Amino acid sequence: MPKERFDPYGPFNYKVLFTIASGDTIHAGFSEVSGLNTEITYADYREGTEDKNRPRKIPLTYKSGEVTLKRGLIGREDLFKWTDAVRKGSQAAKATVTIHLYSEDRSKEEVVATWSLENARPSKWTGPTLTAAGGSDVAMEELTLVCDDISYE
Repeated sequence: MPKERFDPYGPFNYKVLFTIASGDTIHAGFSEVSGLNTEITYADYREGTEDKNRPRKIPLTYKSGEVTLKRGLIGREDLFKWTDAVRKGSQAAKATVTIHLYSEDRSKEEVVATWSLENARPSKWTGPTLTAAGGSDVAMEELTLVCDDISYE
């Protein structure tokens, strides 16, 4: 359970850990994690004997959203190789991806919130945008993940 406090936590002190079923390792420091969400679908339902002339909302299924990870290109092929293993049909390419948010006080490694993506798999890998215009931009790669479920504690 996230540690309760009155001021919101800053979004900048986090780690992303991969546990891939195949045993492969991904070394990554991501500059951005987005898309942590879940969505519940509902059906309208009304019995003929109900006294109110409106439907009730009955929860049906839920789904987890796609999570996007971005990092600067560091010359490692691990994200693309993982994506390639999924493209080739490897069932061992499923992973548990854990995102830990830490307190702003960097002297303590206090985890204040954790999100876990169950059976995560890459759905999209995007390489850097290359331009000859120069500048000080960083070449970024992006990985979009799908998962069966997201838990939050």
